[in-house]
Amino acid sequence: MPWSDTRNGRYVVLLWAVFALGACLAVPAAQERLRGIAPQVPGSSSDQAARLIADRMPGLGSEQMLLAFDSPSLRADQQPYRRAVAATLEAVGKADGVGRALPLARPRGADPRQAHALVGTEGDAETRRRLLPRWRATAERTAATASGGRVSVAVTGLTPVFAELHQADLRDLRRLELVTAPIVLLLLVLGLRSLGAALLTAATAGTCALLSAGLLSALALLWPVDSMALTVATTIGFGLGLDYALLFVLRHRDLVRAGAGHREAAAAARTTAGRAMLWCGGAVVVTSAILYVIPSQMVRTMGLAAGLTALVTATTVWTVLPVVLTRLGPRLRWDRRTPSRPLFTKAAPDDRDACVRPDRWERWAVHLMRHPWPWLAGALAVLALAIAPVGGLLLTPNLDRAAITHSTAGVGLEQLERNGLANTTLLALPHRAGQDPVDTRPLAAVLHDDPRVTAVSTLDNGRDLTLAVVSDRVPVDTVGSARLVRDIRSAAARALPAGQPVHVAGPAAAMADFHATLRAALWHVGGFCAAGALLLMLVAFRSLLIPIKALLMNALATAAAFGLLARFTDLTGDHVNIVVPVLALTIVFGLSLDYEVFLVHRITAYYRAHGDHRAAVVRGLTETARPITLAAVTMAAVFAALLTTQRQDLRHLGFLVATAVLVDATLIRMVLVPTLMRLFGHLNWWLPPLLRALSPKEPADTERPAPPTQRNQIQRQPSEVTPMDDTINTFDVIRTALTSTFRVPEDEVVPGATLEQLELDSLALAEFALILEERLGVKIDSEHAVRTTTLAEVARHLEELRSATVAP
Repeated sequence: MPWSDTRNGRYVVLLWAVFALGACLAVPAAQERLRGIAPQVPGSSSDQAARLIADRMPGLGSEQMLLAFDSPSLRADQQPYRRAVAATLEAVGKADGVGRALPLARPRGADPRQAHALVGTEGDAETRRRLLPRWRATAERTAATASGGRVSVAVTGLTPVFAELHQADLRDLRRLELVTAPIVLLLLVLGLRSLGAALLTAATAGTCALLSAGLLSALALLWPVDSMALTVATTIGFGLGLDYALLFVLRHRDLVRAGAGHREAAAAARTTAGRAMLWCGGAVVVTSAILYVIPSQMVRTMGLAAGLTALVTATTVWTVLPVVLTRLGPRLRWDRRTPSRPLFTKAAPDDRDACVRPDRWERWAVHLMRHPWPWLAGALAVLALAIAPVGGLLLTPNLDRAAITHSTAGVGLEQLERNGLANTTLLALPHRAGQDPVDTRPLAAVLHDDPRVTAVSTLDNGRDLTLAVVSDRVPVDTVGSARLVRDIRSAAARALPAGQPVHVAGPAAAMADFHATLRAALWHVGGFCAAGALLLMLVAFRSLLIPIKALLMNALATAAAFGLLARFTDLTGDHVNIVVPVLALTIVFGLSLDYEVFLVHRITAYYRAHGDHRAAVVRGLTETARPITLAAVTMAAVFAALLTTQRQDLRHLGFLVATAVLVDATLIRMVLVPTLMRLFGHLNWWLPPLLRALSPKEPADTERPAPPTQRNQIQRQPSEVTPMDDTINTFDVIRTALTSTFRVPEDEVVPGATLEQLELDSLALAEFALILEERLGVKIDSEHAVRTTTLAEVARHLEELRSATVAP
């Protein structure tokens, strides 16, 4: 980390400060460009039908909105009411982007004080979103003026509803900022026991969230970005920022407590923790990119938000936090208490006398190694109980009624549903130019017998298209709506002349196609997530069993979260939007791989250093249990804050991810993974010869000892360390470090003893080198020392480095 030792470190921090300032400006400036994207699938049958209608009946346009008139004192058949409706339709029909405005027949049993009209809108989704406030203002002003304030009107439809959801997203984002920050800061203070470290971690996470939101907002100036994606980006950025910052800060603290200087500890943390963090960030990017297999702009913006956030977060933490820790580390006031020796003796790792002063996590790890089968069975039983309700999870299209209940669009939609006009389906019936319009009377007769249908009317463009307009009572965001669309298609095939093409458009048809596309894509997303994770873990750990086990563990955590969500929605009576499990699947998979990499990375490093799988599992679990637990609790708190939002989709997403994170960090990482690695033993790191030949020879995440050809090459690196007095005995410094920090018996510290005989693995070598750097005033590279190097050789090379440092 050369820039942390020079003025370049200030330039790095300054550069990111400029980025943060730009993000502060981009977020508010681009909020008007964010939008609520309607759930449409380009190229679907409903989309093709809408394009056909817009092309051959331009007056109806590509989307039809509805006007819902209401009056507390006038009936719809009274002259002032009728005058207000006529004036409103005329004014709206003359507005930019509006084709035709047609009154709709009032269904039988409708409220006599309410009336309805259909408005055809032209242009694309962005044009409709931009012109909507103007249409709404024109309709409301004209109706009030023509009736003397006695008639009101509400504009509703897919575009108005998702415009209201956009406003709800912005309100939720502001609420999340107020709720999440104090809770997370309290958890960090309790977990880190240092206000300074807690503030640094929270500030890093907040910066990551701000930068992610700023980048996404800037992209909204160029491409359509759903407003819900901004909430997703902010939440994921803050959660991942906490995860990665905690990993860095805790690793830095452990190295400082072992005797390293803050600069050296920051460099070592960047080498070890930073490497694991980059693998984790890559996992989230890969799983998020999989959402691009779904042909929906709304879903793709969610994947873009998650992937960009992971990339920005990993880059920010990896570059900025080591510099900040180098300069602010002394102010964090880590106490340099001597830790218990982190190495085990040659005795079995489940021997209580094998470790010195074990903490509770170490005792738990040793206990787990002694009793793997009961804990394995118990954890699987608990997971089975959590997974059991998953079959009752009801996935439906969803307009998120809770977020629009009191909005103009929501009130208008509710009024239409009460009056039997919950949905309007358009049947486009093309015919040859010059022929008579298609006879829709047989179809109308069949549909009139359906109690769900309230009205059927027919239009023709006078050239080559007949349009049947079907009004029904079924809300557009229910399972029954998709069923009615299928029944209408079936009735049209039976009642219309043989060979007559039928194209179905309208909100219900668009929602049905969207739901069917996402339901089919759910399996594809799961398969691609599994394949991407398998390849990533295969490269990271050069093992076949570890990636397969990781996929099974991720599947168990995800299934348990879905099962608990099914139980939660059964109690609340909610239905789950199909978008939620698709989005949550990628997020949960990425986050689960985070904790898998944190844990297995350490286990693998110790196994390859010592070859004892049981000791490696105990050591890895002991060192990572606290960071994983603290990171999981804070991550769960971040996503649980989504339960306070208005959006039902966000509440379900928050519950799902928070539950999955807690299940993964407790039952999976603290019980199942170490237990299975204990039972599989050396098979954990088996790799078929063919895959071994194809995989990288030096995996980036393991800490291998240097090859024998590099023996005795402890080399001097450029440093600004001030050398100590050359009268200090180098071997005495080595003896003190080994006996006090690593608890090596004094009689074993002899010149001929090798690092291997003293049980110093690669991590201990790095810590040992950092301590010597600080105490002797030299800069060394521990990667050039191998386990067969003797203490005399180490001392001789350190003397050479000290001589070179003080030489003129």
